[in-house]
Amino acid sequence: MIAQVNSPAANFLEVADDPRLSREVKAFLKLLNSGGVPLETLPPLAARQVLVDAQASVPVDLSGIEEAEKTIIVDGYSITLNIVRPEGVKDTLPVFIFIHGGGWILGDYPTHKRMVRDLVVLSGFSGVFVNYTRTPDAQYPQAINEIYAATKWVAEHGEEIGVDGKNLAVVGNSVGGNMTAVTALQAKAKGGPHIKLQILMWPIVDASFETESYHQFGDKRFLTTPLMKWMYDMYIADPEKRQDIYASPLQATAEQLQGLPPALIQVAESDILRDGGEAYGRKLDEAGVKVTTVRYNGMIHDFGLLNGLAEVPAVRSLFVQAAAELKKYLQ
Repeated sequence: MIAQVNSPAANFLEVADDPRLSREVKAFLKLLNSGGVPLETLPPLAARQVLVDAQASVPVDLSGIEEAEKTIIVDGYSITLNIVRPEGVKDTLPVFIFIHGGGWILGDYPTHKRMVRDLVVLSGFSGVFVNYTRTPDAQYPQAINEIYAATKWVAEHGEEIGVDGKNLAVVGNSVGGNMTAVTALQAKAKGGPHIKLQILMWPIVDASFETESYHQFGDKRFLTTPLMKWMYDMYIADPEKRQDIYASPLQATAEQLQGLPPALIQVAESDILRDGGEAYGRKLDEAGVKVTTVRYNGMIHDFGLLNGLAEVPAVRSLFVQAAAELKKYLQ
């Protein structure tokens, strides 16, 4: 169970007064909160552009990789993949599928390229970024069906893109973490493909907005409660469908979780999604799944995505940890 509180104002502190935020994050939030309109008040295309512009405004290290693109047709879906390899390496490499965040609405390969690059360079493996159809162009469950189809294709046809599809992990941030968990659940239910590791970065695992972390961190910390509600309303309008395990993995039974791949769950201390991610880790453990759940103190939601925080020590560490887990399970 996730801890819940009765008062929406419980333990809420203004950003400047909150000792749970690192000094780098406070500086980032001061700038973020100083202007602009809430994303949930914008049309989806305009909201997407805000993230695109914010990420592009910060120079980051994108060296050490080679990139290719391939469009596949599988299960009736046309899906474009971005294939990322360590520069100069010609070997057939283990591979991770990367599922991007952005509330099912925002995000693309350019906004998440640094994340993929860091994992590729630090692990020495290939990454395949899946360009699933975003909301409002598609609603639940199209995106998860496309991602599962792409994962299955890589497992079965990896040689076509120079990767070892039998040596496969799945990684995702935020809603990508949600769909990483869902892909693992689907693979178990459908008898494959074999996934050796799942990495869930600050995942959305449940549609409840009443956890302690929602009430503590639901305002002025990048991902707000109104923004998360807007994203859910766009993705799954029917509240009953949000309880499906492929929408809310935390609703899965112990039997449904048993036998899932080992998991690394990384959460941020000052994130509305923190309690859900930690609860999912406990539930996986109770079901006998090998799981490591780590809370990064001082951080906010999507701290590993935001280019403005790319050089923060905790961000560097989270990618080192994720890459180490990839090497542990895919070597």
